[in-house]
Amino acid sequence: MEITELKASVASFMKRCYDRALTTATGGNISVRYGSRMLITPSGKDKASLHADDIAEVSLDDGRNLTPTLRLSIESGMHRAIYLSRPDISAVVHCHPVFSSLFSASDERIDTALIAESWYLLDEVECVPYALMGTEDLARRVSAAASGGGNAFLLENHGALALGSDLLSAFDRMECLEQAAKLTYLSRGVGTAGLPPEEKARISAMR
Repeated sequence: MEITELKASVASFMKRCYDRALTTATGGNISVRYGSRMLITPSGKDKASLHADDIAEVSLDDGRNLTPTLRLSIESGMHRAIYLSRPDISAVVHCHPVFSSLFSASDERIDTALIAESWYLLDEVECVPYALMGTEDLARRVSAAASGGGNAFLLENHGALALGSDLLSAFDRMECLEQAAKLTYLSRGVGTAGLPPEEKARISAMR
């Protein structure tokens, strides 16, 4: 895919996140790996009206902003750290969905084993200990967690993070994570059993 087309896809998926109420007008960020660069949504712009020309380029080697007319997302360092620790990952989606963010501020876990799809796509969801947004400390903590092989995380008192081999798989995990958070919250008022251990094992083997 040509770089302009890929930038347009980043902008399009950011709009999908906003349209699906996964983030706010200026919150959240999306990036994709492009060779030795990453393409990432900018800071301070309406996430529902981004275009290809709004997507910044960052060197994965040294973190330089290769598009100095664009203001980088404060989470550029976090995205870059993930790519450096996970060669298999080519897309990162970071949002602040309501239910997932609620669980990020709670001691309770999201039950991804209530339905088969979320267990298949997400497995267990780890909560990364709190660090101030946009800091090197957050980047280190997230990359350390991601290096364990997981693809969906809660950032304590912050939001949610989903990784993928492409933009669609990362977005799909983010949407599925929020659905799992909703189901977990709603299940408090309904008798739910979730998947039995043998089915969890069978689904895990399908990955």
